[in-house]
Amino acid sequence: MASQPALARTLLLGLLACCLPAARPRDFTVKDIVYLHPSTTPYPHGFKCFTCEKAADNYECNRWAPDVYCPRGTRYCFSQHMMKVTGESVSVTKRCVPLEDCLATGCTYVKHEEYKVCTSCCEGTICNLPLPRNATDAVFTTLSPLNKTRRLSQPVLLATACLWLGLVAQRW
Repeated sequence: MASQPALARTLLLGLLACCLPAARPRDFTVKDIVYLHPSTTPYPHGFKCFTCEKAADNYECNRWAPDVYCPRGTRYCFSQHMMKVTGESVSVTKRCVPLEDCLATGCTYVKHEEYKVCTSCCEGTICNLPLPRNATDAVFTTLSPLNKTRRLSQPVLLATACLWLGLVAQRW
């Protein structure tokens, strides 16, 4: 009689193990950050980024990221993803950065450690939700041009040159 409860428990545990999905962390979605929408900013054009240092994966980084505004002097959200060659995350680092920290995005391979490191930057509040996993994701995306000087279009440049040459030719 004593073996029947043990047998029933073993069968129940086996049934649960085969039929229930394995517990694993999920990735954040846009729905998860509905409450992180921009509110009153502490300074003009204030923004937020997910921020963590060497988190185990993207979910752990975004889950515990502090909900604070980036300091002045920063303009972009930075993400660095170190992963095994199989694609499994080793560490995730995200933070607010100035332009200089975003000039070297892309993926590199660390052959002696068999890791791939992908880095990306983006402009906008909490834009660093996803991780860079390959060269397509490891880019620098901006909302506005980096060089804010106005450039004349070719037709305007050509017309200006023609007018100038016309004036010079009349003086001769």
